[in-house]
Amino acid sequence: MLTVLPLGVFGIWQVVLIVLVILLLFGGRKIPELMRGLGHGMKSFKQGMKDADKEIQEIKKEIETTPEEIKDADKK
Repeated sequence: MLTVLPLGVFGIWQVVLIVLVILLLFGGRKIPELMRGLGHGMKSFKQGMKDADKEIQEIKKEIETTPEEIKDADKK
């Protein structure tokens, strides 16, 4: 029989335990470095998403204008 665990609910003791484990694994000096790297990664991911969205919008505009150009070429 499978049981479903509520993964979105954390109590104060779970958060304290997670913080202590992270401190033990990485040490106090390494954590700011890790967070900085995480921030840079998130920033570049967001920038990549914006760039991809711009490219998609440009392709949509190109597709919408192409049939009109074909009709104009057929008339000539």
